[in-house]
Amino acid sequence: MLQLLMIHAAAALLAPAVVSRFGRRAFLGLAAVPGAAAVWAAMQTGDVLAGNLPVQEVTWVPALGIDFAFRLDVLAWLMVLIVGGVGALVLMYCAAYFSAHATALGRFAGAFVAFAGAMLGLVTTDNSLALYVFWELTTIFSFLLIGHYHDRQASRRAAMQAIIVTTFGGLAMLAGLIALGEIDGGSYRISELVSSAAAGELGPGAHPAFVPAAVVLVLLGALSKSAQIPFHFWLPAAMAAPTPVSAYLHAAAMVKAGVYLVARFAPGFADLAVWRWAVLVAGLGSLLLGGYRALRQHDLKLLLAFGTISQLGLIIVLVGYGDSGVALAGLAMLAAHALFKAALFLIVGIIDWSVGTRDLRELSGLGRRMPVTAVAAALAAASMAGIPPMAGYVAKEAALESLAHGGEPLDWVVLVAVAVGSALTVAYALRFWWGAFVDKPGVAVPEAKRTSRLIMAAPVVLAAGSLAVGLMPAATERALAPYAATYPGEPGHLTLWGGVGPALLTTVAVLAAGVALFAGRRRVEVIQDAMPEVRGAKDVYRALLRFLDNLAADVTALTQRGSLPAYLSIILITIIVTAGAVGLTLGDTWPVSVRLWDSPMQGAVVLIVAIAAFLVARARRRLKAVLLLGVSGYGVALLYELHGAPDLALTQTLVETVTLVVFVLVLRRLPAYFSNRPLATSRWWRAILGAVVGITVAVLGVLATGARVHEPVSVDFPAEAFQFGYGKNIVNVTIVDIRAWDTMGEISVVVVAATGVASLIFLRARTGRIDRAAHLSAARERHGVWSGGMPDPAAELRRPPGSETPAKNIRVPGRNRTWLSGGATLAPQRRSVIFEVGLRLVFHSMLVFSVFLLFSGHNAPGGGFAGGLVAGIALIVRYLAGGRYELGEAAPVHPGVLLGSGLFLAAGAGLVPALVGGTVLQSTVVDVTLPIFGDVHLATALFFDTGVYLVVIGLVLDILRSLGAEVDRQGELEGNQAPDIAFDDPSRVADDALPAPDTRAPQDEPTPNRGGAR
Repeated sequence: MLQLLMIHAAAALLAPAVVSRFGRRAFLGLAAVPGAAAVWAAMQTGDVLAGNLPVQEVTWVPALGIDFAFRLDVLAWLMVLIVGGVGALVLMYCAAYFSAHATALGRFAGAFVAFAGAMLGLVTTDNSLALYVFWELTTIFSFLLIGHYHDRQASRRAAMQAIIVTTFGGLAMLAGLIALGEIDGGSYRISELVSSAAAGELGPGAHPAFVPAAVVLVLLGALSKSAQIPFHFWLPAAMAAPTPVSAYLHAAAMVKAGVYLVARFAPGFADLAVWRWAVLVAGLGSLLLGGYRALRQHDLKLLLAFGTISQLGLIIVLVGYGDSGVALAGLAMLAAHALFKAALFLIVGIIDWSVGTRDLRELSGLGRRMPVTAVAAALAAASMAGIPPMAGYVAKEAALESLAHGGEPLDWVVLVAVAVGSALTVAYALRFWWGAFVDKPGVAVPEAKRTSRLIMAAPVVLAAGSLAVGLMPAATERALAPYAATYPGEPGHLTLWGGVGPALLTTVAVLAAGVALFAGRRRVEVIQDAMPEVRGAKDVYRALLRFLDNLAADVTALTQRGSLPAYLSIILITIIVTAGAVGLTLGDTWPVSVRLWDSPMQGAVVLIVAIAAFLVARARRRLKAVLLLGVSGYGVALLYELHGAPDLALTQTLVETVTLVVFVLVLRRLPAYFSNRPLATSRWWRAILGAVVGITVAVLGVLATGARVHEPVSVDFPAEAFQFGYGKNIVNVTIVDIRAWDTMGEISVVVVAATGVASLIFLRARTGRIDRAAHLSAARERHGVWSGGMPDPAAELRRPPGSETPAKNIRVPGRNRTWLSGGATLAPQRRSVIFEVGLRLVFHSMLVFSVFLLFSGHNAPGGGFAGGLVAGIALIVRYLAGGRYELGEAAPVHPGVLLGSGLFLAAGAGLVPALVGGTVLQSTVVDVTLPIFGDVHLATALFFDTGVYLVVIGLVLDILRSLGAEVDRQGELEGNQAPDIAFDDPSRVADDALPAPDTRAPQDEPTPNRGGAR
């Protein structure tokens, strides 16, 4: 079963390419995918009927009780035959139905096959949570299929309506499934849940109201999916979809999901009063309302749509009634409805395809022009009307027989309602065939295109299937009886002739009443038109949407003021109110004693951090606030150290340093003050709000500690880290081994964030050349602007050691040395010889230290993250000392290369163990002896950590290139800041004219900046 799902998924992904290559003929090949599911189910018939149910289990999320458990019983077997068989026929129909020049056929084919796969998973899974996953997948794919004609407003509105209604029901169903699973002791196996409920062993200690409430929630999902009142209005609107979608989703697949859910849970819950009344009210109401509305429709698809609502109501009543005989009739009707309704929808598509209209007032004489279509439609309509010997008649007769011999007053009430609904069904079935094929006086016979054999194949096969199933009631009964036997009550029978009795007499009355309604159709239409308009569910739905739109607009106007402080205040106040309320309810968990600190030094540090935070809240200058914020951050790092966590202290210090630099880089383009109006009230408000939030979080932390009843999970980390991660540094082993999946996700987010920030900052191509001093020198030489005594850095780089330097080019008195390659590109007022010399002395040591942290981090403080931050800080200092051209000399590599290489290395290190029989991200240890290093204890997690190291360096380099170098360049070009680079006439050379003459044609050089830096 899982293999079939994988085949559907692969086919759905490949469908757009296949359709693009082979056109609409690709539908014939894609039909083999759901067809394979139907063939497989047919091959399992013997085992299923013998009770040897095929079962397949694959663990997914064991902690949540979610696994891929599949089970093919009789109900699932029947649904797979319907979903796969009808799906294959409809895909074959698509090969002729769609024009060869139709657009988006690849997307349609992919969504269709994916929907078939989702339905296959839905009806075979034995896990209720997995069922919900497949349930919502069908919702998503049906949304895409219903809205296939996305350029039409009707299609878009219908798709939105369907997904909103069915998603609402799906969420309610999820809550009900979770509640039932927890009541059943945490078991989410559907078969076990239903068995426990049928045996009366479901949640013996649970509150009596829990099970009925959960059952109502599950039924909300089923009724909304099957378009039962009050959710019925979405189905007629969905007729805006292509006809193959209507034939599959609204006859054999999507709407059948709700019926399947009722049939699946009915053996265990049908004896509940809330279940029975919900099923009867919704089902019988839909049966009567749908039939009544179908009698006044002129569009053939709308007539079938309302007829579908009516028929689904009947099936839900039968399979949810809780009686074995009635359930057998319901299962038979489930199969019969899929055959005749899919055939009728496809026949409507043929009519529309041939004559260009579905309005029965404009159709006449098609029975003579399209005799094969007319015969197929007659068979399908006869089955829908319950005329012998069709499958619909056999199922309906069995239902009437079981209800007539029920013996309860409710059985007779249901029998009468079913009879009335069946009479309406006969009437609109006759209306359909008459409207589509009979000659009508005064109506011109429309010109019809010649139909192909391919487009006729599917409806003919389905209509013939309705006849064949009806002629074999005994075989149908043998196939469906095992599941019907899981219901209480006397078993029923399927037969073409049950003798003269209440059922036969009711059938005769139904046929007579239906023919009479059709014969008096004009009078019926007049009566219907005279009925007053009643505000229906569709109007309520639209009113509810308008209310939600208005409410959202009001809330948005109230909260979205364009003020970041206002947004943060709302968020923090919400935390205080909600979390504070929870804290008040946990007052009994307050610990017996609270230790304020381990040493007075911790209290002193906390006081400094609090004072700095208070001053941040009251600060008006941005730079002052950032520096004070840095004091708080370094104070927290000191607290880590005093608490005995040097690794965390090191990481916090490095992160705080990089963050401080990033803040300062951004502040260069922001005003010096937060506001031009120094309002003391707002500053005090910020301080008070921050203090209250801090107190709230602190109190919740203390309460959470007091409420703990189990041993912390961190207690096992030391042993786990050493035994499985082969390291003594618990923090680093946790990052690269114990919680490596989290780290993998985090570095992926880092790569995405860095890419996003750079894309917002860069005006030129981010993947272009790197700013280097040699390029700037070449550009200045071309423009002749190296004058005024300024040295040429490129010449300095080219000068042989020991050669004489003119006095005007001396950088440091008495020495002919260039400390930083890009230093000479800076304007004199930007240079610091002490800074350049000091950086030259420590830069390489910082890089070596970063590598040391990388290699030692598994057993000592450090690791890839800390090492990458140290290397990043080295690049930051290099940029601060020498400017953006010095950054290019220090790291002549694009940040994207480092980010991508790091992510690739980390992912590769995680996948390699799986290729040699291990698990993803599994670590192993290698002990080797090297000549100089001696015994080396190497854990393979080092390769994963190296990927983290490269990602962090790439992130810092990307920040420097975007928020640093690129902001510098843009500021100079716009004239918003004094130029950092040294040249005599900045108006003569554009800063981005950097490539050497042989790397770019003269016409490709950018236009010089004429006013940016004066």
